[in-house]
Amino acid sequence: MNQHTGTWVRDSGVTITGSGDVHIGTHPQDSDKPAFRRVAEDQLRRLRYVLVAPPGMGDARAVLADSGTVILDGVPGNGRSAVARVLLHEHHRDSGVFHELLPGEESELSLQDPDLVGTGDQLLLDLSAADDRRWATAQADLPALRKAVHEQRAHLVVVMPHRGVLDPDLQYCRVVLQRPSSIGVLRRHLRLHGLAPEQYLRPDGTVTGFLTANRPMRETAEFADLIRRAREAGQPGDEFGQWCAAAGRARNDGRREAAALVTKRREAPQRALLIAVSMLHGAHADVVHRAAEQLLSALGPPSEGDSPLQHRDLAERLSEISATAAPNGQVRFDKLDFDSAVRAHFWDHMPDLRPHLGTWAASVVELNDPHVVTVVRDGLVERVAGEYLRTGRADGLGALVERWSTGATSRPRLEAAVHALTRGLADPVHARYFREQLYQWCANRPLKGELAQVLVRVCADVLATSHPDQALVRLYHLARREHGTTRARQALCDLVARSRRLHRVLLDRLARSDFSPAHLGIFLQAGDPELLTLRPGTSHALIDEQTAQRSLTTCWHAVLTELPPEEWQAAARHWLHWATAGTGPHGGILLDLLVSAAQRCTEKRGKIFALLYACARDAERTDPGDAARAAETTGLLLRKISAAQGIAPAAPQTTAPRGTRP
Repeated sequence: MNQHTGTWVRDSGVTITGSGDVHIGTHPQDSDKPAFRRVAEDQLRRLRYVLVAPPGMGDARAVLADSGTVILDGVPGNGRSAVARVLLHEHHRDSGVFHELLPGEESELSLQDPDLVGTGDQLLLDLSAADDRRWATAQADLPALRKAVHEQRAHLVVVMPHRGVLDPDLQYCRVVLQRPSSIGVLRRHLRLHGLAPEQYLRPDGTVTGFLTANRPMRETAEFADLIRRAREAGQPGDEFGQWCAAAGRARNDGRREAAALVTKRREAPQRALLIAVSMLHGAHADVVHRAAEQLLSALGPPSEGDSPLQHRDLAERLSEISATAAPNGQVRFDKLDFDSAVRAHFWDHMPDLRPHLGTWAASVVELNDPHVVTVVRDGLVERVAGEYLRTGRADGLGALVERWSTGATSRPRLEAAVHALTRGLADPVHARYFREQLYQWCANRPLKGELAQVLVRVCADVLATSHPDQALVRLYHLARREHGTTRARQALCDLVARSRRLHRVLLDRLARSDFSPAHLGIFLQAGDPELLTLRPGTSHALIDEQTAQRSLTTCWHAVLTELPPEEWQAAARHWLHWATAGTGPHGGILLDLLVSAAQRCTEKRGKIFALLYACARDAERTDPGDAARAAETTGLLLRKISAAQGIAPAAPQTTAPRGTRP
């Protein structure tokens, strides 16, 4: 079977695809990082641990360290993308973010755009599946991109198409990765699954036969997970060879055996129970029973007739479908991985069931039952979403997410919608469809029910882990459209707070907006002077940049002219408080920007200057710090206002702004 399993990371909204258990923990020193940063880094840590370095990885590491760019080549399936991510993780710094570049997609910047690269960023350009035209276009843009990478002390890894033609000027950046040892990859996964070396080091015919085919690394990881599950489901005396044989049978015979069983069991209750067990594999018998009854009800009116005492008991019915309930109540099929074979059979050969299964799944996650715990809900959603994606029905999964998020919603149903959408974004085949779907929902389509809440969660906690620019654009549209809440605005500001580059991009976008009240509300929160004056490491602050100063002045001018004073005075007082508390020239720059913005207000200039001065007096009285310094700030602001009005000598320039780019 080539089914995906995954682990839902609660509070982050991230699904890690691939087989096996995934244990993710955060480090104490990372606790102040936003969820998207913590989970992204934890995923990369695990990938680094599980990766078997292929021949050539050392050369790639040296080229990346020396030039800031490496171009990876090699046969598909040998782990190039995983190597790329691990290499970038090795250059992780707090001042940058991981960013997968997707040239050509909606809201993605051009590879030639200098705003694409921030200080210390780790950039992945995976063009392994690109055609000749797309690869040629990307190569033409690489010189400009590499220049920005060098200037920002960032790192770039490009995965080129196999057998693609590389420009001679870029050949020195190219490293060919060879295929790692297949048995080494399998054993690494088995070790991570808890098998002892004396078990997995034994020669085995099933393993040898499986590895002879030179399968992709993904399939090897899935086979290792099947062996793990065979061990867990086996008898106490079973050994490694028996686990491997069971895993081999599950891969090769499951679909055929599932079809035969479904053919034998033609009664609706039998088939409803088959579906319930396959979708809720490992759940308690009470949950499986209720879910099967709900599925029967969803497909037709409940039957009236015999007393429940005359019905066959659940143990007998489970036996008919080759399943049993363990002493702890957990229901499983007797054969390894048979649940995925049954799911696939019903999904493939009874397509009329699909829309009913989506509705049924929503009703199951909402069951008021102590056995319907988080892992049961998440497992059900994972399996339903997996079938939509396996059969190429990304549109059906998108429609299901929308249905679960609108109408009569509940917390379990919304969690299910987040999980399903996350599963789509993690799918290597359909991720692009879901990124585009996200954009259309966020920017253009009506947002009914709690769909906006689901989109905020997914953009902030999932999309931002690898595509922060796309997350920024989608949260921006949600923030400008939201009513009665500021969830999207807060998520947007949290996102840009950790990246000076993203903060710059947002300010530029706001300065080019139509200055609606929603846009200006975003600015008043995103223009936090604490973030603007933050100087990460030894670099400069965003407020030192000429581009940012222009954007800030433009936005403040719009605020002063378009909003009533009571809506901006609190933000102005905050700027004045920070100007008092700041060190170096930043306090003066904050005042200069406010005065410059007010000076542009030709019709109400005098009134706005008076309001700013009144704000300064209020800020002086409420300043939490030194009262004398607050009075000095008020006096300095008055001198700058007088100079702007031409009634006093010009105040000395606080500092010369830096260029457009650091």
